[in-house]
Amino acid sequence: MILFLSLVLGIVPLIGVAWIFLSGMITLSPPGATVDGLFMTLILLTLSACFLLNAFWEARDKGLIGKKQAVPAKAAPPKAS
Repeated sequence: MILFLSLVLGIVPLIGVAWIFLSGMITLSPPGATVDGLFMTLILLTLSACFLLNAFWEARDKGLIGKKQAVPAKAAPPKAS
């Protein structure tokens, strides 16, 4: 449940960033931005990064991605005297 919630809360701010670009608060051609658009974009990207990082850690802990199993160390063969 936390994984799903983190994914949703990580994607919603990205939609907000897209809206900021579509509404013209930040333009790429010609380059320009309002202070409100810049700060809101930074805030939304930070929120999104935090939730998506949490989702990554949750997925890794559940074994869905990454985190390979540790290989047990082999015992050294006994030395001949």
